[in-house]
Amino acid sequence: MITADTPPAVAREVIRRGGWRRVTTGLCTGHVQANLAVLPREAADEFAEFCRLNPRPLPLLEMTEPGVADRLRAAPGADLRTDLPGYHVHRGGEVSRVDDLREVWRDDLVAFLLGCSFSAEERLLAAGVRLRHLELGQGVPIFRTALRCREAGRFRGPVVVSMRAVREAEVPRAVAVTAELPFAHGAPLHVGDPAEIGITDLSRPDWGDPLPLQDDEVPVFWACGVTPQAVLAEVRPELAITHAPGHMFLTDLRVTDLVEAARPGDPVSGAGLRRAGGSPTPPPTRR
Repeated sequence: MITADTPPAVAREVIRRGGWRRVTTGLCTGHVQANLAVLPREAADEFAEFCRLNPRPLPLLEMTEPGVADRLRAAPGADLRTDLPGYHVHRGGEVSRVDDLREVWRDDLVAFLLGCSFSAEERLLAAGVRLRHLELGQGVPIFRTALRCREAGRFRGPVVVSMRAVREAEVPRAVAVTAELPFAHGAPLHVGDPAEIGITDLSRPDWGDPLPLQDDEVPVFWACGVTPQAVLAEVRPELAITHAPGHMFLTDLRVTDLVEAARPGDPVSGAGLRRAGGSPTPPPTRR
């Protein structure tokens, strides 16, 4: 069993043994959760540039050397092949769900850890912002939008957003709190009418669970780390790997440490993490 109070290293061990195959929202509070994208080396530099050009949906925390899955600055002792609750394997536009990557991992694969808005939820709750999906034990609803990412080489596609139902009176607080967390997608991309960003039906998310709005709530949309999965659906690479939506990598990084590192003047991630298994790599630049 994993709870809000479980240390990340313990949680990863539970996941590695197959003891948790559910979403990770609300787990290991105070620590950064990360989206995962894995690509062959020949596509890695283009994807790194894609992250640099699109820091809101793709805040880059760490990039590995080819073949490295188990020497991570964000989580020493972890293994990206086994320590997420679920993975998607993308082959030529087809997607399959797997529980681990032991049979698909290759020596030319480069992994990217990207910030996740789950990391912001504890701070939102502490600020008095109700998050009803947590009360219901649900995952957040996630939607493709009509917004487009800035292209980098072959990588192109829509921005994906996660939606939280927020009491109208609490929206300014939610905006202010998350604006301090650029490594977790920052402030909302949009508040209010979903049609303005191309979402036609809130009851039918592309991923996650639907969450009907109550009378005192408005939909608030944050950029989401599922964006690479929508991009891969357009690009149709020979091989790519992502986390299953909502099934994040639980890092040892503390949210408070990254908040301090992300003060004005610092690059978008604020993480200052280096390329795992190699020399220091600066975080991407805010556009």
